[in-house]
Amino acid sequence: MVSCANEAIFVAMKITINNITALNSVATQLLDFANGNRFFVFEGEMAAGKTTFIKAFCSVLAVEDVVSSPTFSIVNEYQSPTGLIYHFDFYRLKNLQEAFDIGYEEYFYSGEYCLVEWPQKVAELLPEEYIKVAIAITGETERTFTFSHITN
Repeated sequence: MVSCANEAIFVAMKITINNITALNSVATQLLDFANGNRFFVFEGEMAAGKTTFIKAFCSVLAVEDVVSSPTFSIVNEYQSPTGLIYHFDFYRLKNLQEAFDIGYEEYFYSGEYCLVEWPQKVAELLPEEYIKVAIAITGETERTFTFSHITN
């Protein structure tokens, strides 16, 4: 969990689904909840479905590219009618210098959509305001999504 001492959490929304077919609906609700915010962090244990949900989110944004985990490349870029989408997976990040080496600031402060998996690896680099998506495994095919608007 990404957390800072001065973190303020505004309005949380919780949604539980029983199967993967509901992901596009959850993604649409996330876009509505974000109210124009384009920076999202995704938290959840391994195999919680972060990348699977990001695929649904990108589908709702009309991305036609193949959406896959950027585990080894750290960042993937997708095109959508709303602009670029940057998808980060910091799981294998060894230190913060690697984030600087890829030029994280150009991505994070571009105004484009940024979707960040494993944000705890770069917690001190996150912008002041973002949407946090926590995904909890609550059953074999059941997941609970909690959306929060974070301001540091």
